[in-house]
Parts: sequence; C-alpha cells; structure tokens
Amino acid sequence: MMVPAVLLLLGALTAVVAPRLLTRADWPDREPVVALWAWQCVVAAVLLCCALSMTLSAASAWQEVRGHVFATAPRGVVEAYALGAAGAWAPTTAVALACGGVWSAAMLVREVVRARARRRRRRAELLVRAPLLPGEDAGAERLVVLENERPEAWWLRGAAPRLVVTTAALRRLKGRQLDAVLAHEQGHARARHDWLLHCSAALADGFPQVPVFAAFRDEMHHLVELAADDMASRRFGRLTTALALVELNEDRGVFGPCPTPQAHVPHRVHRLLTAPDRLTAARRVRLTAVASLVPVVPVLVTLVPGLRALG
Repeated sequence: MMVPAVLLLLGALTAVVAPRLLTRADWPDREPVVALWAWQCVVAAVLLCCALSMTLSAASAWQEVRGHVFATAPRGVVEAYALGAAGAWAPTTAVALACGGVWSAAMLVREVVRARARRRRRRAELLVRAPLLPGEDAGAERLVVLENERPEAWWLRGAAPRLVVTTAALRRLKGRQLDAVLAHEQGHARARHDWLLHCSAALADGFPQVPVFAAFRDEMHHLVELAADDMASRRFGRLTTALALVELNEDRGVFGPCPTPQAHVPHRVHRLLTAPDRLTAARRVRLTAVASLVPVVPVLVTLVPGLRALG
C-alpha cells in the first residue's frame, strides 16, 4: 500500500518546489490573473494529495470505509491497491489527515465569521456617521462621503454595496481618479477576491509552520491588488490609476525610505507608470493549462494501480 505515501511525498514536493518556481519567475507581476490561478492550482494540488492519501489510508484501515470507496470497483482493482497490506500507520495517517481537514475548515469558518463581523461593525458605524436621507433607498448602490482628514476609500460589500470615500480623498482625487478608485474596488468585488483572502488566511493561520500556505497568503494579498489595478487601468488609463494611488497614500509615508505596512504601493505605482509588458496570448494559455494540470497529477497517481489492473 504505497499510494498514500507517494501522495504525501508528492504533496510535500509540490509545496516546496512550486512556490519557489512562482516567486522566481518574472511573469506573475505581468499577468496577475494567471498567477492567481497558478497559486490556487498549487495549493489545491497539495490539499488534494492530503485528501486522497487520507481516503486510501482510511480504506486500508477500516473495512467500512473500503466498502464505500470501492463499492463498484472490480475485485482486481481492489486487490491492485493492496489494501490489506497496510500496517498500523494507516489509521494513524487517516486520523491525522482528517484532523487537519477539520482544522482547516474550522479556520476558514472562523475567518469568514470574523470578516462578516467586521463588515457588520463597519456598516453600523457607517449608518451612524452617514444615515440614510428621507426617501433614500437603502438597497440602492451609492457613494458615501465621510468627513475625515485622512484620504481613504474602500468598498463595503453586502446586500447594499457602498463605495466609502472620505472628504480628504475627494479633495485629492481629481477628474477620473475617483472613477478609477471605484473601478479598482469593484474589480475586487466582481472577482470575489475576498474569498481568496479568506482561504489563504485560514490556511496560513491554521498551519503557521507550513511555508507554502504563508507564501500563498502573502501572494494573494499582492496579486489581487495588481489584478484590481489592471481592471481599473483598462477603463481609465494607467496614469490616472497610478495618480489615484499616489493621492490616497502620499500622506502615509509609503514613498519614504522607512518601510510601512503599505510598502507595496510604490511598486504598484511604478508598475502602472511603466509601459505594459504583457505576455502573448499563446503563452498565457500555456501557463494556464500547465497550472491546471498540477491538481490532476495527484488524481492520476491515485488511479494508476486501478488503471493497470483494468488494462
């Protein structure tokens, strides 16, 4: 019964090699949407290796599980997996991986609950600071302006989404820069970047000792901003989007010599002010196809004994 062990080794190899290849490549910043897909495929492959190894280990350890997993399989296929040859490690592996899966789900639920609580709190604060006017429809999408000396703009998701802008931001944003900010935030909402951030944060917080999950979280925060910048720049121009970023972040010291939590902003501005250097369509398709094949490899490894028996 070597398949579960091979799957775990494959998952570990993928978790070590794939992030290094992605971080050393020069194309993720040029094609953030493709890079987002590639990272998702890598993490999906790692998780799939664990899930398939857990399933086969459980089938080897307990007859009840084996009956469900191989219910319709011919006898030759069942014998090809040598399920009865596993030792005491099979139930231990199955239980450990199952606990990891439950812990991951719990971390994701916690992350989603916290995000919704933050959103409810911000919406309640918004209603206090900017109450609805008489006759105003609460469900209509609208721009909300808050009195504040700090230039800020954010998208408040929910049943009635809002673009919240402070008065300081309105004084700074000129012409179509406000439209670029709106397009940037709407790009996040339409692409459901919040779910990518929730999942990456749940894995990184749940398994802080696993480097691939920490890298996944960091890259998601970086790449979703680049993808939203591209969405805004396609509609309102790269210069307009870059100037909007500068106006919103200039007073935060992000362009100074000292590092700040928004240290990625200068890189985003420089990227927007540089001539676009996109990959060709053919190379984008090839990269997407290669990334899509990564989660397929664990499935093929799992099916090899059965396919050989049938062949």
